[in-house]
Amino acid sequence: MSKMSIKSTALEERVSLKQDGFARFAGQMLTRYALLILCILLIIIFSATTPSFASMLTLQAILASKSKIALLALAATIPMIVGKIDLNVGFGIVLWHILAITLQVEYGFSWQMAVVIVLVLSALYGLFNGILVALADIDAFVATLGSGTTLYAIALWHSGGRQIIGDLPEEFLNLHHFEVMGIPIAAFYVLVVAITLWLITEHTPMGRCMYAVGGNPMAARLNGISINRYCIGSFVASSVLTGFTGVLIAAEQGVGQASVGMDYMLPALVGAFLGSTTIRPGRVNVWGTVVGVSILAIGIAGIQQFGGNFWVEPLFNGATLLLSITLAGYAQRRRLLNKKTIQRRQIP
Repeated sequence: MSKMSIKSTALEERVSLKQDGFARFAGQMLTRYALLILCILLIIIFSATTPSFASMLTLQAILASKSKIALLALAATIPMIVGKIDLNVGFGIVLWHILAITLQVEYGFSWQMAVVIVLVLSALYGLFNGILVALADIDAFVATLGSGTTLYAIALWHSGGRQIIGDLPEEFLNLHHFEVMGIPIAAFYVLVVAITLWLITEHTPMGRCMYAVGGNPMAARLNGISINRYCIGSFVASSVLTGFTGVLIAAEQGVGQASVGMDYMLPALVGAFLGSTTIRPGRVNVWGTVVGVSILAIGIAGIQQFGGNFWVEPLFNGATLLLSITLAGYAQRRRLLNKKTIQRRQIP
């Protein structure tokens, strides 16, 4: 089998209303779109109980504050597709947002050059992590935890543990604060990135090879797929997207400080894990990640408008992470069961 013939849906059970009946068809649709339905129900419930929730102001606040988490969740999704976890979606933005500001304030770089430098350095850092995982054969969790902690220490050293404050160009600040028809531009960044990743992962040989590596590395190698190349490439792409998100955080806050960033890691990973339970249950997918982040954003916004305390958000994120991992494990077991069923049917 050549790698061009591997289909991303090859091992998914296909259920049709005509052949399998309404009950089985409805069951699969509910499994696929339960979180999306829940997302819509939450909007209806919060809008009915809290009139201020159904407003343009609430929409703008959610999109402005959660777009960075959505970008980081999509960044985490890329290595997850090849079966790896990258913790630097939380650690990385600590240094990247500080560097985006200090390059302009302390070293006199233009904002365009500062952004380019941050993206290049983040790509090199992703390359380093990819080499640790793919070539040095270090567990991805351990490798990114170690390198991420080191990066955080560098951020503390670079900033001296103090805030980095200075005059930043309006054009740089508009990278986050600009609006298009009342919608924060950060939401359009998420849309562009999501569509691009969806097209690559679901409709190109590269994406199918990534899923093959994540699903069964040994089988992927036997089919001539370069596991190391896709593994390293996924870390580079994830790190670049994390670097871009760091730039957006710098543009949003206008201040560089090492305390910013760590709060982003948990909800980003929760969104990616939760996304593997919907749309394409049992496998990490782009639109599932977007739905997962939407659940978090809407749930937290609604609870806060009900008067929830400051500790509600981390509690909600932690509980949702446990739930998402449980659901992801269940969906994966269902997927493996379907895979075995399909393979048995294919045996003459």
